[in-house]
Amino acid sequence: MNPVPLYRSFRISLICLLAVAALAAAGWTQTFAQRFDTSAPQAMLMDADTGTILLAKEIDAKIPPASLAKLMTMEVVFNRLKEGSLTLTDKFFVSENAWRKGGANSGGSTMFAKLNSEIELENLIKGVIVQSANDGCIVIAEGLAGTEETFADLMNERARRIGLKNSHFTNSTGLPDENQYVSIGDLARLAQHIIREYPEYYRYYSLPEFEWNGINQRNRNPLLGMSINADGMKTGYTEASGYAIVGSAVREGQRLITVLSGMTSAKERAEEARKILDWGFRAFERLNLFDAEAKVGEIPIYGGKPGSVEVTGGDSIEIYLPVGNRDRLRARIAYDYPVMPPVKKGDRVATLKVWIGDDLSQETPLYAMQDSAQGGIMQQATDALTELLTSWIPR
Repeated sequence: MNPVPLYRSFRISLICLLAVAALAAAGWTQTFAQRFDTSAPQAMLMDADTGTILLAKEIDAKIPPASLAKLMTMEVVFNRLKEGSLTLTDKFFVSENAWRKGGANSGGSTMFAKLNSEIELENLIKGVIVQSANDGCIVIAEGLAGTEETFADLMNERARRIGLKNSHFTNSTGLPDENQYVSIGDLARLAQHIIREYPEYYRYYSLPEFEWNGINQRNRNPLLGMSINADGMKTGYTEASGYAIVGSAVREGQRLITVLSGMTSAKERAEEARKILDWGFRAFERLNLFDAEAKVGEIPIYGGKPGSVEVTGGDSIEIYLPVGNRDRLRARIAYDYPVMPPVKKGDRVATLKVWIGDDLSQETPLYAMQDSAQGGIMQQATDALTELLTSWIPR
């Protein structure tokens, strides 16, 4: 018998930690959109540590990335540095194409790289991050992949590995191209990834200024000059995208990431980003749902021996929720039925879903705490009969 896959929930041992009277039986968060009035057409606020989405407005809409595409360019570079195939002292050649397309005569953001010169990678990184240098991006793209088009393939490959689902890149700069797009949900995920995976390089985003070729330029991120403990990341603007920003700040050990797009002025962009970050730090409380390696619940293994396995989140599972909303929490363990053996300890087998009222707030991967091997014929027959007799029950 081959049962039709059903989306199921199973029993969950969450309650005493949440102090909730009744929960529904049974990486990355989905949408919980707390009400907040913002003028931004697209807006998102996320707790960087837990991944809880605190504000969501059109977060999956496909929009032009403008210079925010340079976050993906830097991710490719940081990944190469981390794996050891690049060093900060490697030198890159400034081609005529990079000089003409991204240099002073282009009318766009530039670090004023000299034609036919060689620039160390660390200085190119600073130019791209602080000065939003188009010439620096193109120099890097050509140095790593030969052409911008080929480098865009590398960007898209890394985007898929990170888990970006609504983004496609065609160049390293974010200059307008109708085939290039991102979503602010993907940009938040990308920012979270950079902060987590490359702390030694993330520090470049907080540099207040950078000088190259005798020209000093200030960091374009307006949040850095505000008293909100911001330390990154990037602004962007094109006529099609409007004014956009990815920003991050830390307060009392909590890091928030905000992404806004579609605003009508640089002033509005700065004011909205600051307002959202201030609100996020004040309006939410943090709850620990499960300690590291704690049992969250268990799920059945179809035809397995044993017939069920306990599951854990591995790391501690925490959530941010609006102050005064603890009694609105509910949760379930969800998985695609049937989960077939063999299952190995550490396999991802389920997801812990947490709602605040009717809004899905957080999804956390759950992993098997033990092995389950293929059961005997009797076990498989018993599970098949159980499925036949209970398949009509709503799940």
